[in-house]
Amino acid sequence: MAIVQTLPEQVAWACRMLAMGGHGDFTLGHASARLDADRLLMKPNRIGLEEVRPEDVLTLDMTGERLAGEGPVHLEAVLHTSVYRARPDVGAVIHTHPKYATAFGATDASLEMINHDAVLFQQGLAFFDQTAELIVRDDQAAAVTEALGDRNVLIMRGHGVLIAGKTLQWAVYTALTLERVIEIQSIARTLGNLAPMTPAMAERVYPDKYRDEYLDTYWQFLMRQTARAGLAGDLPWPAGVREV
Repeated sequence: MAIVQTLPEQVAWACRMLAMGGHGDFTLGHASARLDADRLLMKPNRIGLEEVRPEDVLTLDMTGERLAGEGPVHLEAVLHTSVYRARPDVGAVIHTHPKYATAFGATDASLEMINHDAVLFQQGLAFFDQTAELIVRDDQAAAVTEALGDRNVLIMRGHGVLIAGKTLQWAVYTALTLERVIEIQSIARTLGNLAPMTPAMAERVYPDKYRDEYLDTYWQFLMRQTARAGLAGDLPWPAGVREV
């Protein structure tokens, strides 16, 4: 059964899931979802990922101007608007500072296909190393978007990650999977030399591992996992979804 949620509810849950998955950094980090061709919904500034409620979510236009909502707009909203304008295939954008992915970006390591989760990234990651500053200007955001290209993951060296997904569910799943894959690779390196699967094997694994029809099940699991971690708070549960 498909989950029925409003988009502000999805954004709030997405933020809580990201916090549960190690993406929190004080009040930094933000997630957004495309509302239509001219508007997006986005987490406000000055609250943490684990604190976002549906009523907190802001409506912005594609220049980053606030159209609705009471909270302040993140300085890096230009990251989101730039990607949406350049990539009509993108329905959600996440920018966070997770530990493993941020540490990975401070090395010359490559992401290896060492387990089946990693095949989500078989086409490779994009990298941005022009600056580790906050991205607050249009020209900076344009450079980040250019570096992202047609990929779904951008490692911002010395800064964090940018995730672009066709839906908010895919963006959250990609962000959480990226952190898990890099953590596993970090552990594997302490045990011996890496023995990744071949590109041909990664291509064979991918179709059975990553499908759109799995996302509702994963999203419901992530809701329960977030609740078990004590981070769901008073967020509304969709009808028909089993609560913890």
